[in-house]
Amino acid sequence: MKNEKKQSVKVIPLGGLSEIGKNMYLVEHEDEIIIIDAGIKFPDSELFGIDYIIPNFSYLVANAHKIKGLFITHGHEDHIGGIPFLLKEIQVPIYAGKLALGFIKSKLEEHHLLREATLHEIEQDDVISFSSLSVSFFRTTHSIPDSLGIVVNTALGNVVHTGDFKFDFTPIGPAPDLIRMGEIGRSGVLCLLSDSTNSEVPGFSMSERHIGNTILDVVKKQEGRIIFATFASNVYRLQQVINASVLTNRKVFIAGRSMERAITLGRELGYIEAPDSTFITEFELRHLPAGEVTILCTGSQGEPFAALSRIASGRHRHIQIIDGDTVVFSSSPIPGNGLSVNRLKNLLAKAGAEVIHHKLNDIHTSGHGAQEELKLMLSLMKPRFFVPIHGEFRMQKMHQTLALQCGIPEQNTYILENGDVLSITEGAEVAAITGRVPAAPVYIDGHGIGDIGRSVLNERKVLAEHGMISVFLLRKDKVVIGKPQIISRGFVYVRQSEQLMDDIQSLVSSLVQEPISRFDLEKKIREALSGFIYEQIKRNPLIITKIIDLK
Repeated sequence: MKNEKKQSVKVIPLGGLSEIGKNMYLVEHEDEIIIIDAGIKFPDSELFGIDYIIPNFSYLVANAHKIKGLFITHGHEDHIGGIPFLLKEIQVPIYAGKLALGFIKSKLEEHHLLREATLHEIEQDDVISFSSLSVSFFRTTHSIPDSLGIVVNTALGNVVHTGDFKFDFTPIGPAPDLIRMGEIGRSGVLCLLSDSTNSEVPGFSMSERHIGNTILDVVKKQEGRIIFATFASNVYRLQQVINASVLTNRKVFIAGRSMERAITLGRELGYIEAPDSTFITEFELRHLPAGEVTILCTGSQGEPFAALSRIASGRHRHIQIIDGDTVVFSSSPIPGNGLSVNRLKNLLAKAGAEVIHHKLNDIHTSGHGAQEELKLMLSLMKPRFFVPIHGEFRMQKMHQTLALQCGIPEQNTYILENGDVLSITEGAEVAAITGRVPAAPVYIDGHGIGDIGRSVLNERKVLAEHGMISVFLLRKDKVVIGKPQIISRGFVYVRQSEQLMDDIQSLVSSLVQEPISRFDLEKKIREALSGFIYEQIKRNPLIITKIIDLK
């Protein structure tokens, strides 16, 4: 008799590994795929002109018939920001908690996709069943309400995705559901995918409630205006700032479109409570005494077009820094944003503001669990296999070390890369990486007008670092007419480099004597100039040649 084919479960990360952002993970069994999150990542300073980085959806497009749904852990951009771009490729039902669903609706409305989207609101006690898979949830604590862990039940056992989590036992909202987590662990966890962001931080993370007390203390001490910069989606923090303002008889002005949307949505859904009279208009902002004003704004990551950057540079329509202003950064820099955040702090200080950040006061706490919290999750879940996710490589590696301390065998822990296919086969003692799917990052430029290829990014990098040389020639019957025209942009200061520019022109002139094809001549000029310029000044500018053949 032939042996029946053994079942297997595949875990496939499309984003979120060896990086912070663009989280997206797949669980595949039989002919069904569950997607968990679809986030974006913000570009670093080397990705010139790029707005967003999103996961590669090629595998999902090729297997669209298998997809049962997209399940969202919570409403932060690195978990929901990629949804509009995914829906432009394939139609997939979306399941999310109430607040995350509100943010998603707003995002889809911007992209004119809301009417076509299939959206389902979920709660922690729901179970969504399909032919061979079912999905259930457990409540966690994070820096945003409605944060959920996700359990994908398969024929081989449960695959658990923690989402972003911490164990905050004095939270602003509901406490983490430890009983439910323990029940999941006792029922058996085949594979645990767990947040690694703060795996290098010892101990426990600070409680959000402690931050609320610090915010109130800071507000009480300031006599002038207070400008609070934080993530618009950090609804708990927004409520704390509003509470402190109400208690100290301050009015709140909202600056930044995403902040306005977050406050509106938070109030509509009951997550933000304050009297209507708390919030003021531009007119009231101009006429109220400085000591009676709090400004809530976006831009805590140094984003150049966010409200705080425009305030610091004097480009904001309604707000300029005045004597006595205090700017509070109620967030910590995302990896890669440190330089832009520090630059913004310096600009604000130069404009005359006092700057307060988390290194000076306990004005921010992470929404991600530190080492003891990660070990608590491992101990509750007792997984057979373990995959550290959501973090840079060293964070994943440290999380693996914590798993070993909790008794998980090293051969059962897997540090994956985006695109790896981890297959867990029925009856096998260990899992195995059995292949790869496309997972190269997709660069979005111009608010989603297509992917920008690597060659374009390389050209932008060369332009930024070395500048450009343009060579223009006129020919008739393959004979050059007049002198070559050389134009420099961002290459050298021409008035101080006249000899170099003359030498470049002479070199080009010497190359155009032979009547050859336009393509061969352009190639010949680029190669000769590239070598000559590097030999002279050790630079590699972008070289553009334009030959116009006259009839």
